[in-house]
Amino acid sequence: MKLNVNGQVHEFEAEEDTPLLWVLREQLGLTGTKYGCGIAQCGACTVHIDGEPTRSCVRPVSTVDAKSKIVTIEGLSKDGSHPVQKAWAALDVPQCGFCQSGMIMAASALLKQKPHPTDADIDAAMTNICRCGTYNRVRKAIHVVAKGGDVKSAGLNIVEGSKA
Repeated sequence: MKLNVNGQVHEFEAEEDTPLLWVLREQLGLTGTKYGCGIAQCGACTVHIDGEPTRSCVRPVSTVDAKSKIVTIEGLSKDGSHPVQKAWAALDVPQCGFCQSGMIMAASALLKQKPHPTDADIDAAMTNICRCGTYNRVRKAIHVVAKGGDVKSAGLNIVEGSKA
């Protein structure tokens, strides 16, 4: 079987009902996509398949066409320069960080579909669960990207390190 992941075609062997997540993590070594709940509720496993955010923990690998383009967090940007990744870092969105790759993938798909989302759009699209409760910063980071990356537009007073 073959998958097109992050612009490269990979061959793999797996049972037809193996979740895509396990092929990505265990066979292809792409461990940025996380296992959270295993029932498509938390979103830690979110990847893009042909541009659509998809929960990979419940998607059987046999249902992904070899011509489909899968993008994982590793393929979003090699160096963290994607606007969503930059906003996430600038606004200190992650706390524990476990859910953040899935959040970033969901947010980047939303912004591609709706470059200037409303709060209602964000609420509808961002169904990922964050146990640390960073939802307000997630929303602010998405608005920052929509406004061209101006971190000051978020209205947060974030100070980098101590200047003592």
